[in-house]
Amino acid sequence: MPRPLITLTTDFGIGSPYVAQMKGVVLSICREVDLVDITHAVSPQNIREGAIVLADATPRFPPGTIHVAVVDPGVGMSRQIVYAEIGSQRYVAPDNGLLSLLVRQYRPGLIVALENGNYWAPKPSQTFHGRDIMAPVAAHLASGRDPVELGPRLASLVALDWPEPRKSTSRIDGQVLVVDSFGNLITNIRREDVAALGEPRSLTIDCSGRLIRGIVPTYGAALPGEIVALFDSQGRLEIAKVGGNAAAELLMRAGEAVTVMQS
Repeated sequence: MPRPLITLTTDFGIGSPYVAQMKGVVLSICREVDLVDITHAVSPQNIREGAIVLADATPRFPPGTIHVAVVDPGVGMSRQIVYAEIGSQRYVAPDNGLLSLLVRQYRPGLIVALENGNYWAPKPSQTFHGRDIMAPVAAHLASGRDPVELGPRLASLVALDWPEPRKSTSRIDGQVLVVDSFGNLITNIRREDVAALGEPRSLTIDCSGRLIRGIVPTYGAALPGEIVALFDSQGRLEIAKVGGNAAAELLMRAGEAVTVMQS
């Protein structure tokens, strides 16, 4: 029988000792578990970026995987911490919108507020709920604890606003969702949105006044240093600099406008 699987996603930073503290807590409660780091490089306190990471990565794990996500600028305040079953996966996270993009893709099943302190660390810190509440709860779940024992059921999760691109017969007005670790600008414009406009190579993409002619199939289809548009592995339109950093060159960040239009 496969061992339980717990993943960790945080904004703690690469090499942070806080990650090791969380792993230590998990292993102290449940030694028979596999721990996987998704990323600890979510931009500090960037809930939206964390939500995108979770929506992109976690559905690819085996069913029943427990995903602990700590991007928690409201730690110690009134926001709740929850256990949620979304799709075939299980999540332990602050209820601050971090799970809201997943909920757009999959209808959540059980949602529980983590209020039963019997499954927390003794004397939990007010500033490190990832270590003192989320990690021990995940370990107890991996040990077979029934999630309904963790606290009262909730009807819904906190939602962020996820803007949709505006579409017409001749153009799509979207925006940058996130800047990835390569400096690529990932937008909310999807392949199927663009298909209605015509042949991708014949379109024009406007990024804050910088015009890109056509959408290429791969990075290798352009010259080093060239700014290109292409679809990423999730099917979203991406603006990239071949061998470089598009965000730095274009001076763009999340929330800025990107338009695709017929030439």
